[in-house]
Amino acid sequence: MFTGLIEEVGRLAFVEPTERGLRISIAAERVLQGLQLGDSISIDGVCQTIVALTDRGFIVEAMAPTIARTTFGSLRPNQPMNLERALTLSSRLGGHLVQGHVDGVGTVRGLEHEGEHVLIDIEAPEYVADVTVLHGSIAVNGVSLTVNALPQPNVVQVAIIPHTWEHTNFAQLTPGTLVNLEGDMIGKFVVEYLKRRGIHAI
Repeated sequence: MFTGLIEEVGRLAFVEPTERGLRISIAAERVLQGLQLGDSISIDGVCQTIVALTDRGFIVEAMAPTIARTTFGSLRPNQPMNLERALTLSSRLGGHLVQGHVDGVGTVRGLEHEGEHVLIDIEAPEYVADVTVLHGSIAVNGVSLTVNALPQPNVVQVAIIPHTWEHTNFAQLTPGTLVNLEGDMIGKFVVEYLKRRGIHAI
């Protein structure tokens, strides 16, 4: 479980195929403090398990289902990656509850600078759009964000404050960039509950 508050932007050191998926090495500094083998870590919003530690980072192994469901299938050398260590019971929950279970890949459709903020329009898969409400929560590349607007069907707009812009990999986003999306956990449970009981509208 995570908060969606990014601790560090690491860099992709290398990625290599394995029989089961991909072996991914991330260069990092801050998140290495207290990190141990077997710990969970969020990489661009994807919950992964530490399988090895290096002097300058850590290694995870992504399986085929994860690669198919996230942006991990299109990683590029030296790519900046949003990193967050798992939440502890003594941590402040400043964002929202983020599982690190990516629901689908979205596409950046537009970025607009409005004063100090940057408005980002993201085309979301239908499943994510279904559980997204105005002023509700959504995780984009692991970052906890508030839904600023729903300008079109299946399009979610978020407003990025300067601190978030400067301390995540959002400055690298351009129209067409793919991003990992996780819908609000409470919304997902509510929608699934209603569907199981044949209730499609209230």
